[in-house]
Amino acid sequence: MSHPHNTNPSRRALLKQGAALAAGVGGLMVAGPTIAAPRATPAPKFDEIFDIIVVGSGFAGMSAAVQAAEEGDKVLVIDKMPVFGGNSTINGGAMAVAGSDHQAKAGIEDSVELMVSDMLTSGRGMNDVEMLKLVCDGTAESARWLESYGTVWKPFVQHFGGHSLPRVLQTRESSGAGIIRPLIAAAKKAGVTMYKQTKLIEFVQDGQQRVVGVKVKSGYFFPKEKSGSDKLLGARKGVIMATGGFGRDIPFRQMQQPRLTSELDSTNHPGANADALKQMMLIGANPIHLDQIQLGPWSSPDEKGFGTASQFNTAATYQNGIVVDVRTGERFFNELADRKARAEAIMTRRDDQGQPVYPIGFTNEKGAAKAQTLEWGLKYDVIKKADTLDDLAGLYGIPADKLKAQVAQWNQFVRDGEDKQFGRPLMQAFELTEGPWYAVRMWPKVHYCMGGVRVNTHSQVLHLISDKPIAGLYAAGEATGGIHGASRLGACAVAEGVVTGRNAARSAVKADALSLKLA
Repeated sequence: MSHPHNTNPSRRALLKQGAALAAGVGGLMVAGPTIAAPRATPAPKFDEIFDIIVVGSGFAGMSAAVQAAEEGDKVLVIDKMPVFGGNSTINGGAMAVAGSDHQAKAGIEDSVELMVSDMLTSGRGMNDVEMLKLVCDGTAESARWLESYGTVWKPFVQHFGGHSLPRVLQTRESSGAGIIRPLIAAAKKAGVTMYKQTKLIEFVQDGQQRVVGVKVKSGYFFPKEKSGSDKLLGARKGVIMATGGFGRDIPFRQMQQPRLTSELDSTNHPGANADALKQMMLIGANPIHLDQIQLGPWSSPDEKGFGTASQFNTAATYQNGIVVDVRTGERFFNELADRKARAEAIMTRRDDQGQPVYPIGFTNEKGAAKAQTLEWGLKYDVIKKADTLDDLAGLYGIPADKLKAQVAQWNQFVRDGEDKQFGRPLMQAFELTEGPWYAVRMWPKVHYCMGGVRVNTHSQVLHLISDKPIAGLYAAGEATGGIHGASRLGACAVAEGVVTGRNAARSAVKADALSLKLA
């Protein structure tokens, strides 16, 4: 017997609908489980309405917000954490730029095509080539754009692992704060509204399944999931997801890579989880490369998080020094290989019980001259100083004769202009002839998620089934997947974030503006 208030279709109507699906609608045959048609719902009423809502306040989010504000749109940025900037603020502030003014001054001939080639090689050919070209092509102009808002680069170009030549610019501060702070200031000056402690709960879609806003928890205190109060925020043109990766979401990352257990530390901030990614997937976003999770090969087991060793190893050890196995005093990989190759090489250093045998990376005073975290690393005993190679060997239990022989061999490679052990590029290499020496123990940490949602070159999020854009939904930065393939080259996260954030904003501002209602 039917209930008088039952709003479900009758059995006869359901049979008719099933027959229509079986026969095919509009010439399209439907096989397997059917997808229910969207229910007609009343138009939502919002607590606040903007043209564009940006979720996340890192490189991609702030670049999107400033770009959209430049073009006259009313923009809101929300972030669930108590401070803006996310991982970007604690990032090393290094941006790979093809054809920068700094390269030209240094006489370095680079090209977009070469940067694309380097990233394809690092990515093991898994990269989304069209998105890769878009990012590389936008780096030089975006670096100048950042400069126009107050970012200051160091007056030299660096050579990071996996790049064919020096193309890395780094902020004066050696941190992403040198980019984020100027962009936040520019956003506020342009009238962008910014709410922290505001967590995305779910998307709001209209009857045509277009994303028209977000439901959030306002006054949210991470990680207290019951904190905050519900609000509906409307977006006339679209929502840009710039929510980063999930490196600190241990259960989710283990679903993708079981070996990345809680025993492996991460450089990410505590809020770097998969919550926003899951919400995009729930409305049909296509997740790709989620199992491609990068380990940072420059980290130390002697400190938590990003720490002081990361910048020291990036600026000093890998560019100007060598890394050795403490048991043999010998090198065992190319210090300027891509991150995946270096991290995997380091992870092979284990004893008979499978426990880590931490390698030592070191350089001399000349090599450490540009390492801004050296003083702090020494203070917290993460970086150690030794006057002689014998002293250095004693600190870490390395056979002194083997260590000195390896350094002598390295110096010969530099004189010959060829690394006969591992083929390391020697463009900026110099002989390690005298101390004092600075060294650090090394072990990788979870650092970056190459996987995320699939987007097109307009930064529109693509649907899992149709491969067509989910109307009103855009994504940029680490929230997207496919650009880096199996391994991201160093300094390409900033490049990707800034270029794709601006690209998403340019696409969103062109969208037709809906007429939404306030509560």
